[in-house]
Amino acid sequence: MRIVALEEHVLFTDLAQRISAADVAASGWVPAGWAPSDADEPASALDRALDDTEQERIASMDEAGITMQVLSAVGPGAEMLAGEEGVSLARDYNDRLAQAVERQPDRFAAFAHLPMKDPEAAADELERCVTRLGFRGASINGTTDGLFLDDPRFAPILSRAEAIGAPLYIHPGPAPRAVRDIYFQGLPDFTAFILSNAGFGWHAETGLHILRLAVSGALDRNPDLKLIIGHMGELLPMMLQRVDAMFGPGKEIGLQRDVSQTILDQVWITTSGFFDQSAFLAALTAFGADRILFSVDYPYSPNDEATAFLNNLPVSPADRARIAHGNADALLGLSGA
Repeated sequence: MRIVALEEHVLFTDLAQRISAADVAASGWVPAGWAPSDADEPASALDRALDDTEQERIASMDEAGITMQVLSAVGPGAEMLAGEEGVSLARDYNDRLAQAVERQPDRFAAFAHLPMKDPEAAADELERCVTRLGFRGASINGTTDGLFLDDPRFAPILSRAEAIGAPLYIHPGPAPRAVRDIYFQGLPDFTAFILSNAGFGWHAETGLHILRLAVSGALDRNPDLKLIIGHMGELLPMMLQRVDAMFGPGKEIGLQRDVSQTILDQVWITTSGFFDQSAFLAALTAFGADRILFSVDYPYSPNDEATAFLNNLPVSPADRARIAHGNADALLGLSGA
């Protein structure tokens, strides 16, 4: 069976080093007290996996039966840099990703990395990547300068993505420092770090990100915009009915649709990093098999565990095929469609 994985990460070491160690340490991407490794120290297994787009990555895909990865740059990245520094880093990341896809077009596709501090430049880079490099959309890491995508500042990105039919994958990123200080203070540094990101905080914030796009009217203003979120829907599957019950009919709060309908119309979810059947059943009940796409969250999660989970889902063969590749092929226009 063809298997397409959508949230599969790279972090190119030489490009990431353009961001100062002090800025990385202050960003929330790393635990408190983090310090960069000495240049003479060997890279960790995770660092090697993130930097690799050929040997270990392809071998792991083959062992797990994964046909294709859609590559995206995880942070810290160009969203941390302003002006030409951010634009240049994003462009270089995307050119590097394009080279990986060109070398292995049957194994890789890519999402664009964007210089989010400059929304007009980000919109232009998205269009360049989609129309000239053949990318399948863009991946955006959380908030930018503490702002969600519903802020008017980012309207050029949303409207350009809609105009060219490019889905946006909203990936978690660190919460603003003020939020981290209030929500996660009083805990040991590493505990606070995990709780603030992959242990809970990232998922709650990404769910909030989507809700803000819906309740602000940003999705009504861009009704053909397609969004993707990972981690079995970032807590939204269990919240949609509650959200509607609290907000009431969309027309009563100035929206064209109920909040849940807005999300179900414009959001797809992936399995990245969540290999739990109870979470899957909530996602399936809320979103349906046509809106769920397979992902691993490689290399943070193992390919073989993800495909074993996929192969044992309590769904029909037709729905398993949709989740494994059919939905991704259709949404991203991949050659397997």
